[in-house]
This record gives sequence, C-alpha cells and structure tokens, in this order.
Amino acid sequence: MSATNATSAASASTETDRVIIFDTTLRDGEQCPGASMTFEEKLEVADLLDTMGVDVIEAGFPIASNGDFDSVAEIARRTKRAVIAGLARAIPADIARAGEAVKHARRPRIHTFVSTSPIHLEFQMRKTQDQVIDIITATVSQARNLIDDIEWSAMDATRTPLDYLVRCVETAIKSGATTINLPDTVGYATPSEYEAMFRNVRERVLDRVPNPEKIVFSAHCHDDLGLAVANSLAALAGGARQIECTVNGLGERAGNAALEEVVMAIRTRSDVLPYQTGIDATLVTRASKLVSAVTSFPVQYNKAIVGRNAFAHESGIHQDGMLKNNTTYEIMTPDSVGVSKTSLVMGKHSGRAAFRDKLKALGYELGENALNDAFTRFKDLADRKKVVYDEDIEALVDQEIAAAHDRMKLVSLSVIAGSHGPQRATMKMAVDGVVTTEECEGNGPVDAVFNCIKAIVPHAAKLALYQVHAVTEGTDAQAEVSVRLEEGDKAVTGRGSDPDTLVASAQAYIIALNKLQTKRQSLNAQSQPAAE
Repeated sequence: MSATNATSAASASTETDRVIIFDTTLRDGEQCPGASMTFEEKLEVADLLDTMGVDVIEAGFPIASNGDFDSVAEIARRTKRAVIAGLARAIPADIARAGEAVKHARRPRIHTFVSTSPIHLEFQMRKTQDQVIDIITATVSQARNLIDDIEWSAMDATRTPLDYLVRCVETAIKSGATTINLPDTVGYATPSEYEAMFRNVRERVLDRVPNPEKIVFSAHCHDDLGLAVANSLAALAGGARQIECTVNGLGERAGNAALEEVVMAIRTRSDVLPYQTGIDATLVTRASKLVSAVTSFPVQYNKAIVGRNAFAHESGIHQDGMLKNNTTYEIMTPDSVGVSKTSLVMGKHSGRAAFRDKLKALGYELGENALNDAFTRFKDLADRKKVVYDEDIEALVDQEIAAAHDRMKLVSLSVIAGSHGPQRATMKMAVDGVVTTEECEGNGPVDAVFNCIKAIVPHAAKLALYQVHAVTEGTDAQAEVSVRLEEGDKAVTGRGSDPDTLVASAQAYIIALNKLQTKRQSLNAQSQPAAE
C-alpha cells in the first residue's frame, strides 16, 4: 500500500474515525524567531516524535539551506514509521529539492503551497487568480511525478473567497494532490467559520474529483487570537481528518496549535469529539521538555497539559477535594501524559540509581555520558542546597541538553561587586576546547560578566532581553536566567540555571551565543518567505 493510500485508509472510513497527527515542530516551529535547532537536535526530536506515534513529520524546508536539506534527508533515512514530509513553495526548484530530500523515506511526502487570498495575490504574489491556477497545475503535477504522496496547501485559505478556494482545491486534486490543507495562516478564523469552510469546500469539491474517498482534508491553525486548538477541533466537525500542530504550540508569531492539547482534548472529551489518534500520550511531557530544552523556549507554567502547574493544587478548597477524590479537580491523570505523581525528595546522599529513576519519572532518558555529567552537576548542586526539588533537576538537565553540542562553554567565573565600584569579573571560557581567561569591568556585575564574554568571543549581537526568576522557593533557590540576543533579523534565546545568579547569567548568554553562531552558519535563507 502506498503512503497516500495508507493515510487515506486511516482517515476516510467513517465520521468517527482516525485523525492523522501532522507535526511541524521541525519546520513551522523552527520558523519561530530564536528557535532554530542543530542537526543533532533535529534528529533527536524526530526520533521521539516517531516513537510517540506521530503520523506525519514535516522535517523541514529543504530549499532553505544545505543544513535544512541534510537534516530532512537524514530524518527520512532513519525514521521507522512516520511519513516524512518536505515543504516546498510552488516553485519547480523547491519541489525538486524537497523530492530529493525525502526520497529515501519509507513513506515520503512533498508538501507544496501557494497563496490564494486576494491580499496575498496582490501584494506578495503579484499574480492573477488564473495565473495561480496555472501554477497549482504545474507544480502539483511536478511533485506527483516525483512522489506518490502529495499535500497541497492554500496559504491564507481563511481569507480566500470560497468560490476561488473551491476552484484551487479542485485543481490541486485533479493534478495529483491527495491531502488538501486549508490553513488559517494568520490566526484570523473563528471555530464556526473554520468548520463551515471545510464543510462547504468538501461538499462542493468531492463530487467533482476522481477517487474522493482517498482525499484527506487538513487543518493548520495559528494562534494569533488564541483559537488555534479550538479551530483545529472545529475543522474535524467540518470533515477534516488531519491536524497540523507543533509540540508546545511552537511557531511563528503567537505559535501553532499545540500537539499535546489537540491529542488530550480528543482523548479526554471523546463524548463530543468521537475521534482517535495514534499518539502515545504518556510521551507528550517528555516531548515538551525536549523541545523546550533544544530551543531554549521555556514552557509557560500554567500551559495546558505540559505546564509545571498543570497538575499542581495550592488552594485549600482544591487540596481538600483532591484528598477526597482526585476527579474533583483533575479531568485527566498526570500519568496519562507522562507526569509522575510521586515527589521523591533528592539530596546530597542520593545515589546514581535513585537519580536515574528520578530522571525517568520526570520524562528524561539520558545516555551514560550525559547521565554521568548530569549526576556530577546534581551532586554539586545538592552540596549547595538543603533540598533539591524536581524543578531544580529539570532545569539542570534542560541546560545539559541545550549545551550538549555547544562550541563555547563556561569553565569558571569570579566576580567582585558591591556598593563601591568598579565591578569586575574574571572568566575562563573554553572555545572549541581552547581555554581563554579574561578580566573586565562593567556597570554592575552582570555587565562585567557579559563584557568578559564579548572580549573572548567578539560579536555584534545586541542584548534584547535579560530575565531572572527563581526555579523554586527559598533563599538557596536556583536562579534561572533567560537571555535573548539579536543580530540583524536573527534572534535567539538561551537559558541558564545555577544557585549563583551571575553564573546562570553567563551560562544563558553563552548558550544564546552558541545558538546564534549555529544559526548564522546554517540558516542562510532567512529571506525566504515563510509558509502558512
């Protein structure tokens, strides 16, 4: 059975059937400013998405850069179950590049798109409606000659006149597309509008195209008005059977529909959402932590499903109810999304086996070398804190993951500060294994620390954000520092954690600088127009 037939068979049997989960964390998620990932990080995320049962992984935008092409091609070669999609604009060179990148996948897909709304045609495309129809015919046909499984998207579908949208969809299907994506590219639609659009397009198109039972309609929603998940679920009522989403809702501007929210809404409210997915929901917390770590994008504390407060109860009334019956205030169990109820207190007397078990309970599985490094840092932290909380361990390991492939690392730091300046920092920093020592003054201790980094690694990036908060309560709590660097149109975020705020600040700045250098080297196509 071809990839097209496999996904279609899973999605076209009944009205209460299988929803295909299309994850675009590695493509649309990475378009989020500052969220770029290294080659190794992309492979790690793709492996976990495949393990958790994602049906389609959009691995990247192969034409964007050689790095993107290489990561898509390697993910295509190594992925065991999922369909691997490469994105392509409606340009022959894009489509050829995407086809080359995914051709070795067990189940390859080319996903091509073109704008259809009047505002996009006038100001971005500078094409007439008829010209776009010709483009759809030519480029979808080209893609279909390379790969059996073709997805076509009408960019800005929700602001496209219905008659013209129907004409475009019919053209794409007759040219060889079997998945039709109608994205809410700018997060403009409301649920009732989005549902009606899918219902109307399907009713007007499916009786005029061959093999209508093989056509899968897909929803791709952005969260500009906070409606991405609601719109995605409404699309199912309108006949869509594929939802495009990202881990943690990562994506351009306000982000995309969050995979974990879509999956758990379907699972928890099966009475009104009579659908199924193939996702192992017990892995969503692990996926959330991994994506947060490799992108240095923190997860909002009260984020649905995967936020650290999602299963926390402080109110006395709530605590009383939970003690009597947990269903009084929890509509799903923590273990259903991979969160352990057990809070094992960790301290300096804890051993390696207990530490490994705690990491597993928190959703981490580290290799032996990474485990040893994390355990050493844990013991150092335990010597400095009376109690090591789960959040401390999460911050420690997240930083370990983020720094795994870094060229620059902090070796040591000492700072002289006080009411009588000048403040002075002395830093040892390793760059590609070579340790350099620098001493600098600054307008405050943080400025002195950052001046040391600039002296060791000269750069023109500007500090756009410096933010500090405590990971847990108490005067010995770890500080978690977020640093955002901007250079031209590139922006990256780094996070560091340590009981010493100045050490955490240095770590965060260095992590951000590592990410900026990686982005500068590998992402050479920032001027490419973003999709959907």
